[in-house]
Amino acid sequence: MNNTTSTYHSLPGQQAQASVNPLHDAAAQTGSTPTPWHRLAWRAMDLRVSLVPLPIYLLLLGLIGGFVAMGKVPTDISVSIAVLAVGGFTCAEFGKRMPLLRHIGAAAIFATFVPSFLVYAHAMPPVLLKNVAEFTKNSNFLYLFIASIVVGSIFSMDRNVLIKGFLKIFAPLAAGTLAAALVGTAVGTVLGMSWQHTLFFIVVPIMAGGVGEGAIPLSIGYAAILGQAQGEIFAEVLPPVMLGSLSAILMSGALNFVGKRYPHLTGEGRLQPGAEDDLRVAELPAGTVDVGQIAAAGLTAIALYMVGLMAHKLFEFPAPVVMLFVAVLLMLCRVVSPQLQQASGVVYKFFSTAVTYPLLFAIGAALTPWDKLIAAFTIVNLITIVATVATLMATGFVVGRMLKMYPIETAIINACHSGQGGTGDVAILTAANRMQMMPFAQIATRIGGAIVVTLALFALARAGL
Repeated sequence: MNNTTSTYHSLPGQQAQASVNPLHDAAAQTGSTPTPWHRLAWRAMDLRVSLVPLPIYLLLLGLIGGFVAMGKVPTDISVSIAVLAVGGFTCAEFGKRMPLLRHIGAAAIFATFVPSFLVYAHAMPPVLLKNVAEFTKNSNFLYLFIASIVVGSIFSMDRNVLIKGFLKIFAPLAAGTLAAALVGTAVGTVLGMSWQHTLFFIVVPIMAGGVGEGAIPLSIGYAAILGQAQGEIFAEVLPPVMLGSLSAILMSGALNFVGKRYPHLTGEGRLQPGAEDDLRVAELPAGTVDVGQIAAAGLTAIALYMVGLMAHKLFEFPAPVVMLFVAVLLMLCRVVSPQLQQASGVVYKFFSTAVTYPLLFAIGAALTPWDKLIAAFTIVNLITIVATVATLMATGFVVGRMLKMYPIETAIINACHSGQGGTGDVAILTAANRMQMMPFAQIATRIGGAIVVTLALFALARAGL
């Protein structure tokens, strides 16, 4: 239990005193003296497994185990949230305690890939997996998370820095994409693969924007051009996507560690020096953000996602990209009030703190096939994929520094270009401890991925392979 110092208001003419024992403060508020039992209970409640009080964690663990033993885990939202919270926070806690690995994003890696392995090894009870898979796929709460993170972080940014950041991020992203394509293809060719196979089936899938927005349309286009079955091509391009995302997670976690050792290389989430307030709006008077404003901010994020969803239905534009640009447009036009901006920051902080690891657990169990990931672990593929991701990030680092941006931040944004779509962005930014950069990550993933897919299909059709 962490000891904190608190104060209370004294009577007129008396000097305020400080208490060093929060238990005494709590007793003073309730008007009673705590018994030894109360002290023990309070101390137990202050022990946490990530965010969850230890007694509550043990209670949830026992209840979930009881439902599994009965052969049916209820599929209602409350039980599903409890299952994901216990699973996600447990895996994250193990990751945070791993020597050395905890410094390079082990919490995010464990939360994503441990459940994937458990499913592959049939170590997760089928009734529990059914609960997780059905909730994840039916609720699609990944997009609720992305909407809250994107809109919350954009609305809580300084307007001028937002403009400069969006304009400047394209230079390191474009340079990194070109350099990664050249180096990755060259490495694969040197190791014995044809340049065509290396470029179109390893390098391009890594930077295509993930699975739904990258690997699937890429495999459909490849199948139409090459006259092959789409399913077979999809099985071939999926492993590089997943292993490229894993490489980006590890390297981004390592960059976060480097930033701690060399603070001049990082803005801790800020893209450029001198932008001290780019991650928050001006402080408002205490008490001006109430529950109603926070609820309004959450509904605003959902509304903007629905705008993107409607644009996708009508014009086939990617919903997250439309949502992102509408949020930016609202900020540029100054139509977002300071109160809504600050409330949006609260929504962002809640989702980034409380939802990230349960979400990663759901992604790992329901959407990350372990056998497809392992299929990419040939030495030639591994070297080629790592070289591609490393070049993409290193180029972002160098170009960002040349443009007087923080090089670690630009390298991490470039890493998101090699991530597994929105799920990869979450894992990469979690490993790097920079979730506030989600808007820029979405640009790298969605827009960068769409451009790569379009150019790859055009080049393959022209090449006549």
